[in-house]
Amino acid sequence: MEIIRTVADMRAWRKQAGKLAFVPTMGNLHEGHLALVQAARGQADKVVVSIFVNRLQFGQGEDFDAYPRTFEADCDKLRAAGVDALFFPTEGELYPRVKQDFNVEPPRIQDELCGAFRPGHFRGVATVVTKLFNIVQPDLACFGKKDFQQLHVIKAMVEDLNSPIEILPVDTGRAADGLALSSRNGYLSAEERAEAPRLYRNLTAIRDGLLAGSQDYAALEQSARDDLSAAGWVVDYVEVRQADTLEIAHAGEKRLVVLAAARLGRTRLIDNIEVFR
Repeated sequence: MEIIRTVADMRAWRKQAGKLAFVPTMGNLHEGHLALVQAARGQADKVVVSIFVNRLQFGQGEDFDAYPRTFEADCDKLRAAGVDALFFPTEGELYPRVKQDFNVEPPRIQDELCGAFRPGHFRGVATVVTKLFNIVQPDLACFGKKDFQQLHVIKAMVEDLNSPIEILPVDTGRAADGLALSSRNGYLSAEERAEAPRLYRNLTAIRDGLLAGSQDYAALEQSARDDLSAAGWVVDYVEVRQADTLEIAHAGEKRLVVLAAARLGRTRLIDNIEVFR
C-alpha cells in the first residue's frame, strides 16, 4: 500500500490507477470502514482510502482534539484489506490558506435532524468531501448508511454539481447485539456499551409498528423517546422521514427511514433503519 501525503502526489498516482474507488474516512478504523473497502474492491481496479480528521465538521465543544488518531493500526488494517493507496494529508496540505473562504453550502436539510444539534456540520462535510473528490478524482465513492443524513447530502451534492462520481451506499455494519459500528463506540464505558443496543431495539420496534400498518408516527416516535429517556439517555431526536428525500413523512407513504440520535453519558450515538412497506 502506497502512502500519499500531498495533493500533487495523489493526482500523479491517480493518473495510472484505472477505474478508481474511494473511501473517505477520519481514521480510527473499524469493521464498518473495512466493509466499505470490501465494497469498493468489488467495483474498481484500484482502491484509495483517505484519513483526515476534518476540523470544519466539528462544532464548538465537540471532540476534534480528542478524536482518536490511530494511524499505524489503521495502516495495518488497510494493508490487510488490500487497499492500494492511502491519502493522508496534513491540515496545511488540505487547507493551505488555513481559513476556508469558499464552502459548499447544503440546502435546509443541513439544519434538520443531526444538523439541528451540530450547526455547520454538514457544510464542513460537504466542503471537505468536495475537496477530496477534486483531488482524488475517483470514479465511485463508498459511504455507509449509518450516517444516513450525510449520505443523503453527498448524493444530492454530486447530482446537483454534475460530479462524474457514482456514490455507492453500503449497509450499516453492526455488532452481534445490533449496535451500529462507530468510532465513537470506543468512548463508551463497559456499562454504557451494554446499554447502547437499546437505541437499535427502539428503532426496530418502530420498524415493526410501521410494517404492522401503524400510521401514527408521532406515537411510535414518542414511545422510543420515552424508553430511552427512562434509561438515562438524552435524546436529540427520533423521527420517521421519507427515505428518498428526508422530508417529513406522511401517512400512507411506502418508503420510510427511522432516524435517531441520543447521548449515552458523554457519547452521542446515531442510527437508522429503512422501512419499505
